Amino acid sequence: MREFNYTITDPNGIHARPAGLLVKQLKTFASSVTIFKGDKNVDMKKLLALMGLGVKQGDTVTIKVEGEDEEACAAALEKFLKETF
Repeated sequence: MREFNYTITDPNGIHARPAGLLVKQLKTFASSVTIFKGDKNVDMKKLLALMGLGVKQGDTVTIKVEGEDEEACAAALEKFLKETF
């Protein structure tokens, strides 16, 4: 299992268009990806659940990646977050 924290820097937080691209990319991996914000957590491969978290600029989230391709998935996810959010 890989786990890392990320602080959202995008002024709009996690919003629809890039979140849709993120979900699409994550679905290409077999690993499960869970995002934690406070006491809530959701599957990052589900767009409506991800949007429902209401992650805003300045929020720090914890992401856990678990599965057979977790290293590649976590690396791709970290890269996407740094470039987009």
